[in-house]
Order: sequence, then structure tokens, then C-alpha cells
Amino acid sequence: MSDSTETALSAQDCLVALMIAISASDENMRTAELVKIQSSVNMLPIFANYDIDRMKATAQVVFDLFEQEDGLDALFGLIRENLPQRLFETAYALACDVAAADGALGEQELRMLEEMRYELNIDRLHAAAIERGARARHVT
Repeated sequence: MSDSTETALSAQDCLVALMIAISASDENMRTAELVKIQSSVNMLPIFANYDIDRMKATAQVVFDLFEQEDGLDALFGLIRENLPQRLFETAYALACDVAAADGALGEQELRMLEEMRYELNIDRLHAAAIERGARARHVT
């Protein structure tokens, strides 16, 4: 593990990291996605005590890992180590909201969501309901 990932991530950092990961998965972080991440952090109860200044460092961890060959595996390792299982569906829901925010789901984003479902062990039926909710919230 590199020095940049040695500091333990908080549960909130993990949620932010996954939102950033889905946004960056297609190598094009759109404004709508960034606004969605920011509004989620500002509005949701899970982030009530979150230090907003940690977002930049968390984003940097994600970007650094994405530059490594096995970076995605390392990211999910960090997530599994530091995110309580009770928040796995929350993490997936936040990622789906970010992915849906710009109105388009590209192939890379779909693959990243599939990987998240697998890594977070999200039940297929629950995943479908979460995805449907995200679509409904972001329809234009």
C-alpha cells in the first residue's frame, strides 16, 4: 500500500471515494456529477459530521489508485476495510445517483456499477430497486 492510502478512511470518506470513482470511471467528471457529489455531502444525514476538507484528499487517493494497474482492486480493498457493511447499499445508492446525474450512463460507468455491486455484495433485487430509484430521481 502506498503512503497516500495508509491513513484510514472514515466511512464517509469511503462513500465519497465511491462517488468520485463512479464519476471518474469514464475519465470525464461532468459538472452535474460533481454537483451531485457536493449536494449529497451537504444534505445527507450520513455526512452530518463529515469534514468537507477531507474530500480533496479522498479524491486524490482515488485518482492515485486509478493510475495504478491494480488500483481498482486496491480501492475496493480500502472500502471493504473501512466501510461498515450496513452502509454498502447506501454506497451503491450514492454511486447510482452520481452516475445518473448527467442523464447518460456510459459503458465504463455501467461496468463500474457492476463491479461495485459485486464488491459490495449487493443483492440483485436490491440493486435493481436502487438503480430504478436513481433513474426516477434524475429523469428530465
